[in-house]
Amino acid sequence: MSIDASGPTIGVVREQREHEHRVAMSPAALAPLLKAGARVLIETGAGEDAGFGDAAYADKGAEIVSRADALASRVVLRVQVDEDAVAGTHPGQIVIGLATPLAGVATVPALAEKGAILFAMELVPRTTRAQAMDALSSQANIAGYKAVLLAASQLPKVFPLLTTAAGTIPPARVLVVGAGVAGLSAIATARRLGALVEAYDVRPAVKEEVESLGARFVELPLDTGQEGGGSGAYARQLTEEQLRQQQELLAKTVAGSDVVITTAQVQGAKAPVIVTSAMLDQMTPGSVIVDLAAEQGGNCEATVAGEIVDRKGVKIVGPVNVPSTVAAHSSLVYAKNVANLLALMIHDGVIDVDVDDDVIRETLVARDGEIVHTRVREVYGLPVAAPPPPPPVAEPGTEEVTE
Repeated sequence: MSIDASGPTIGVVREQREHEHRVAMSPAALAPLLKAGARVLIETGAGEDAGFGDAAYADKGAEIVSRADALASRVVLRVQVDEDAVAGTHPGQIVIGLATPLAGVATVPALAEKGAILFAMELVPRTTRAQAMDALSSQANIAGYKAVLLAASQLPKVFPLLTTAAGTIPPARVLVVGAGVAGLSAIATARRLGALVEAYDVRPAVKEEVESLGARFVELPLDTGQEGGGSGAYARQLTEEQLRQQQELLAKTVAGSDVVITTAQVQGAKAPVIVTSAMLDQMTPGSVIVDLAAEQGGNCEATVAGEIVDRKGVKIVGPVNVPSTVAAHSSLVYAKNVANLLALMIHDGVIDVDVDDDVIRETLVARDGEIVHTRVREVYGLPVAAPPPPPPVAEPGTEEVTE
């Protein structure tokens, strides 16, 4: 389906959400879009909070325009597709960004009703071909790094082993729960700082990845039914009974840790509680928990999103929008993710939303006035078309023979 035969305009707007410092396009990612025949219109000041001034964009060939002009573009790139996106969208406009489509937010049906063509970066499939477009992974990588720094800033101890004239200081003990992209990044960062690191994940297949980073994999006698898939595969939600067993088995390891970093999240669902109040009672005062799932309710029972809770001397940090606190590099990789997705659609100056391409099809949420993504339709209680019936099977001895 061709959208624009005269060469598309791509608008980049300044984010409006509080504490959002990222920008959807960086000067470094402009070249392939311009080479493909697109005009890139950057709202004045769009990249300032990420360290990208207007001059940096102009030097790479972008045009600096007003917000109204950027919003009038055929394609609008955003980091957060929120309420602001609904107000600025017109029918037929392509909107690309992080839209939380599996969380049931009102933004998605509102954009569909306005006739927008919405692509949600969270839905990029976890395939080898789509790795360069995987925004969840690129942002989680940075979040895992920053989580360790947050823990180090709150812990009344140093991370590395120190041998001094006054005696030897043992290294901090760090437990990372969840060995996905964020967890592996946290493991690597904590190891660089000199900590003794342990990690647990419901997927036994990630053991090799954990150990390759110099951490010890915590093995629990728990059947999670998730033997297949490494860190690139999403973990499946555990049952209530499996969660209870996990909590009991992890309690001793949590109690012996100076720092616990939790990263377990399920798209569109409340985060599983892994660290209970009873487990917190067993931790040593001065210990720190950094809960990267705070915005989804938290992996720790005492987590409060956006706050640091002191519970009997144990600090529970509930950071929100962690990638935004490292806005320059978060924006660099996110912009590259978006540019790579756009490269699948722009051919000789024409945008083609080719639903035969699996990456485009799986990322497309809304078009022609309706939500078209099957999983997202289920979230909003919309009917899902039944799959086509299988072809008829010929009776034995009646198969057609062709030369």
